[in-house]
Amino acid sequence: MRQTRAIELGTGLFVLLGFAALFFLVTQITSREFGLGSSGYRVTAAFDQIGGLKIGAPVSMAGVTIGRVERIEYDFDRYQARVTLRIEEQYDRIPEDSDAGIYTAGLLGGQYVGIGPGGADVFLADGAELQFTQSAVVLENLISKFLFSKAAEEGAQ
Repeated sequence: MRQTRAIELGTGLFVLLGFAALFFLVTQITSREFGLGSSGYRVTAAFDQIGGLKIGAPVSMAGVTIGRVERIEYDFDRYQARVTLRIEEQYDRIPEDSDAGIYTAGLLGGQYVGIGPGGADVFLADGAELQFTQSAVVLENLISKFLFSKAAEEGAQ
């Protein structure tokens, strides 16, 4: 009886330690992946079309990931999507006249926000807004424009 109880207690402690280790790993991975708890600053940008951009998508400059998309909301006053970007603190020298665009990584890859550097001597600060933006290109719209232009050409002949 005592031996069975000791085995049950040992098994219970082992399972409990396993859950604690799993919880620790999950919190560490998500905090790195989404920048939770990290320092940095926030910048916003407004887009007419964000396509399939998602929270947690990378923000890059010259191919280097410098942050993540932190929030996406609809601006009822401007009828645009307002995207909040969390930029890591070591990238604090982004000119204020830089532009932001939504791009696709490869043909079928996920979308990300790319920032093109401007030439201003003043840099973006926490809470600043990127004034120059380029919306996402929606593949379905491109295909339909191409098909309709081909149909119009054939109809004119």
